[in-house]
Amino acid sequence: MAEHLFRIAPSGASRATILIVPPLFDEANRLRRTLALAMRALAAEGFAAVLPDLPGQNESLVALEDVDLERWRDALAEVAAGIDGPVVIASIRGGALIDHRAEAAAWWRLAPVGGASLLRTMLRARVTADREAGIESSPESLQAAARDAPLLLAGNALSPAMVAQLGAAEAQLVAPLRAIGLGPDGIAGTPLWLRAEPGEDAAMAAAIAADVAAWSKTCGIS
Repeated sequence: MAEHLFRIAPSGASRATILIVPPLFDEANRLRRTLALAMRALAAEGFAAVLPDLPGQNESLVALEDVDLERWRDALAEVAAGIDGPVVIASIRGGALIDHRAEAAAWWRLAPVGGASLLRTMLRARVTADREAGIESSPESLQAAARDAPLLLAGNALSPAMVAQLGAAEAQLVAPLRAIGLGPDGIAGTPLWLRAEPGEDAAMAAAIAADVAAWSKTCGIS
């Protein structure tokens, strides 16, 4: 099943296509506006930029509870394979957990995070919400329940396979790779994924685009 692709292209021929892999789950919603700004900045630099909806995301007709990390890895590889010309994969946070199966000329990762860390954060949020609703739960009891049925975490119904794979997932080695964080020695900006609501950081978007463009040139894409 073909999923929606948000694409922004330059006015002339593109130097390459930047395939954006957003953060996973609720973090993706908090960064989407900033990533759209980064895509427009990349188009101004002569790159096409693509932000795909993977199965279970946004406009997808597939239920998230029917999806796991393996399916996302295969879907992303299929998207990359359908792009003409050089592809640079730019992954943010948990997106780095699913970007290694795709074929690309180069990879760029912003603040990559392990799956266990993402899972712990969502489990803690669920425990807090349960406590406020007068329900007793713990990370251990929730993970036990997730072995047999989908588990609702941060508004996402995650399949048993997704929960199990997420707990063991780490970003895999790819090359050439630039991994960068936020801060004085990295991308200037705020960790929007920590906010309660979606936000927008135009300066961060511009910094992302500039760094991806510079890395692409370093990798021989000009």
